[in-house]
Amino acid sequence: MSAEPQLTVVPANEVGWEDLETVFGTRGNGHRCQCQRYKLAVGESFAGFPQEERAFRLRTQTDSGHPDSGTTSGLVAHLGDEPVGWCAVEPRTAYDGLVRTSNRVVWTGRDEDRTDDTVWAVTCLFTRAGFRRRGVSRALAAAAIDFARERGARALEAYPIVTNKVIDEELHVGTLRTFADAGLREVTHPTARRVVMRIDF
Repeated sequence: MSAEPQLTVVPANEVGWEDLETVFGTRGNGHRCQCQRYKLAVGESFAGFPQEERAFRLRTQTDSGHPDSGTTSGLVAHLGDEPVGWCAVEPRTAYDGLVRTSNRVVWTGRDEDRTDDTVWAVTCLFTRAGFRRRGVSRALAAAAIDFARERGARALEAYPIVTNKVIDEELHVGTLRTFADAGLREVTHPTARRVVMRIDF
């Protein structure tokens, strides 16, 4: 019996753009979004620019293919040489869609400085079809904690879904169990389906 390929997680700038293209695929929600949902500025909408522009933005944000870069917007998981997962993790202030007061998932029942860039956030966590139930999401969540801490974060947040009755478009936020296993704890439960989870360093 052959051994299971080793699971590794690295910053997205350390991999080529081809690896990110493989993870995001050629169809489906990940391909359409290119992890831009929370990056859209006020007044922008998906209808306002094509998928190619979203992909260009992701490539720029990750700085993929530049291992010496000091910045990137996420992590990529590999099983052996195969790219299999993605985690978006940056300072919370990098996501216009999170810092808006209208985002009730993030801010219901909370009163803190939205401009505090020492609080980081995971906005997207997913594993490619065909590679699920192999620990990829858990490895990405754990790596996000180390990644944020090493870059000066004082806390890391996530906004996962709490029910198994979800549509594909909701799965990108990750699950409560995945983040709980990584050490995050529930802060608020603003809706029936979503929670805010956090770890303070």
